[in-house]
Amino acid sequence: MTDRKAQLAANLAQVEERITSACAAAGRKREEVTLIVVTKTYPASDVRMLHGLGVRHVAENRDQDAAPKATACADLSLTWHFVGQLQTNKVRSVTSYADVVQSVDRIKLVTALSAAAVRAERELGCLIQVALDAESGERGERGGVAPDGIEELAAAVDAAEGLRLEGLMTVAPLAGPFAGRQRAAFDRLMEFATRLRAGHPAATMVSAGMSADLEDAVAAGATHVRVGTAVLGVRPGLG
Repeated sequence: MTDRKAQLAANLAQVEERITSACAAAGRKREEVTLIVVTKTYPASDVRMLHGLGVRHVAENRDQDAAPKATACADLSLTWHFVGQLQTNKVRSVTSYADVVQSVDRIKLVTALSAAAVRAERELGCLIQVALDAESGERGERGGVAPDGIEELAAAVDAAEGLRLEGLMTVAPLAGPFAGRQRAAFDRLMEFATRLRAGHPAATMVSAGMSADLEDAVAAGATHVRVGTAVLGVRPGLG
């Protein structure tokens, strides 16, 4: 085993232990929570090693990083998640490799994703990104729709050809009433998720929590956690 693969294996084991412990503390089964490894600026070689270590879900937040990596790893059985703020001019590229877009936050993006998915003859899973720091009608600092816009977006995704409504995603806000209160933020997201499922029973996915706060997300009921640094280490600077 190479030094890098050994490092990744050790980091993965630590994250696995954290998720397992958090599930036990919350009275949940370990299989209720899916780990998504956010590979960001790390190379395709790391993605290959992670796959060899059992990882099946990976995420990217920049198309320029993701597209070549997805191509290089096309032979692997992976589910690719796009988690970053998405501009409509990148939609066609993202649709070519992403299985799930977790950052749907405006009608214009729904329209563009639908057109691209139909053109590519693909079905794309979509999560509504909820901004807990946004006022009505606004977007959050880190993307996302204000809570009162969830249902309109969900209905748009539901009605759009080539798209499948999967659930909700959030990033713990850096400002507003939930700043520094990750557990409260994730609890609020779960309230919105429960409300969404009442009208959209198949939208069961709740993506929340990262390296620093995955325990809070698991305690709140998240089905997916997005972990980068704790698995891959501190990211290299973007050159």
